[in-house]
Amino acid sequence: MEEIATSNRQITLFYNSDSKRAKQTLAYAKAEGYPIREIDMLKTKVTGTQLAELADKLQLHIKDLVNQEHPAYTSLFEPHNLSDNDWIKMIQHNPKIMKQPIALRGDKTILVETPTDILKL
Repeated sequence: MEEIATSNRQITLFYNSDSKRAKQTLAYAKAEGYPIREIDMLKTKVTGTQLAELADKLQLHIKDLVNQEHPAYTSLFEPHNLSDNDWIKMIQHNPKIMKQPIALRGDKTILVETPTDILKL
């Protein structure tokens, strides 16, 4: 069951407002004139269903949404082998550790590596 509404007429962007790449991606998308639905994961709690759906749309395991090299992860955690539910809880309680930004438009979903990746949508 999909919980994330998508549209071909707008980009939905899941991001962390403290991230330089996310800020650049958002600015680039706005400069290109794309209508954006912004979901700042530091201000809006992402549900477990949404996280599972994002992983599914990206064809990743939920644990692969976690940036285990991010300072917010390495300062708090050791490498783990957890269940999907535990990874979800970890992301929900520590949104900075999630790989992002993630952009959706219609049936396309991408993990943005560089701000210009937004053009792939």
